[in-house]
Amino acid sequence: MSTDTVSHPVDLEPSLLDRHIYSSRRYRAPLDVVTVLTVTVVLLYVLPGTLIVPNLTYAGRPALLLALLMFAWWCLARLSPRLLMVGPQPIRWFLGCYLVANLLSYIAGLLRGLPTQEANAQNFAMLQLAEFLGAALIVADGVQNWERLNRLLRIMVYCGGFMAVVGIAQATLKMDVSQYLVIPGLEVKGGLAGFGLRGDEGQFRVAGTTTHYIEFSAVVAMMVPFAIHVARFAKTRAQRWLAAMCAFLLAIANPMSISRTGIVALALALLIMVPIWSWRLRYTFMYLGVSAVVAIMMIKPGVLGTIKAMFLNVGVDPSIEGRTNDYALVEHFFQQRPWLGRGPRTLLADPVRDTILDNQWLYTLVTGGIIGVAALLLLHVAAITLASIALRRSRREEDRHLCVALISAQVVAVVVGGTFDSLYYTTFAITLALLAGMCGTVWRFTHPARTIRTATARSAS
Repeated sequence: MSTDTVSHPVDLEPSLLDRHIYSSRRYRAPLDVVTVLTVTVVLLYVLPGTLIVPNLTYAGRPALLLALLMFAWWCLARLSPRLLMVGPQPIRWFLGCYLVANLLSYIAGLLRGLPTQEANAQNFAMLQLAEFLGAALIVADGVQNWERLNRLLRIMVYCGGFMAVVGIAQATLKMDVSQYLVIPGLEVKGGLAGFGLRGDEGQFRVAGTTTHYIEFSAVVAMMVPFAIHVARFAKTRAQRWLAAMCAFLLAIANPMSISRTGIVALALALLIMVPIWSWRLRYTFMYLGVSAVVAIMMIKPGVLGTIKAMFLNVGVDPSIEGRTNDYALVEHFFQQRPWLGRGPRTLLADPVRDTILDNQWLYTLVTGGIIGVAALLLLHVAAITLASIALRRSRREEDRHLCVALISAQVVAVVVGGTFDSLYYTTFAITLALLAGMCGTVWRFTHPARTIRTATARSAS
């Protein structure tokens, strides 16, 4: 199941530092991009989502502050000809288009005149946008080689497994264990997610370390293909077994949120992965899937029945009715400002008309207009395209499997964006940014031009 070689062949190529000066691509500085990303992922998945630096907003999560610093780091690196990456990186352009679309919407919001609350929300949205861009760009341009990329993936899988354990513990113990993850020096903003009742059998929803139940289900669903990837291709037996356990835990934790979104996301992610698997792996996964169902029935009896009822009773579900009732409101706001919208995150919850859109695409249409929706969709399509190009170029089974996993994550993000306002939730948003950046990374690593895939610094000449 493991790779045939200890190091990826491309990692053995020399990197051009200056004229006639080369270095090993495997050389790693004491503090490199992946080290900072590792700390970011640990803070993002292990600490509760509402834990922030005192006196800051939700954008003040420790992981998000690191993402903001990474955005500044990337911008400073682009100013130096010696630090600038050689060759093209298409994902930069699409992230730039997304930035421009949001800036145009921001200006449109200012021009229409904003009340203080909406102006603050718009500024907050732009801060979160910088954090999103920082995570995506630093991954796309800063990861040095395949070995470091695989290390980052392992950390994401292990931390995702920890988040799944927290969710399972919440479901089985009926106690919010995330309260014990609050560390001194930080404060809880707005309280922990807690539990939410769902169904007529006393079932309740859990959120792990995230801020919402649907966010939890979507994140763990996106991480399952990557856990399977690490379980298949990690270098050591211990790493493979640990990743396999994480994949099992992530799959079990998904239904604990009692969310249709999570079930659909998990099914879609695995459906995209199946074509690249061998029949042996498909049968193995089928047996493990049956084991996961049995484990869910033992850990939390009744939850599968509640989920089944949720799908069978879609026509009379109040949450579905609430989403469809928003269409008239969306049409009203869209007709007022169709191209640039009201301004990023300016559609606030109103206690009178209860204005909450559980749909990222509709929310983007209202706040960012047609241009905002086009920019977001273009970013997803670009990430899928880059991963597909890398898939076509790749010859190693490990590389191909990773490319398909990255494609599955973007497809899942597109679909779940229609079921909840996904980018509002920072754990999901930063996870999506990291995975979008990885699409640019694998495109770069598989590029036929050595000066592009080896991530060298530009020559001084």
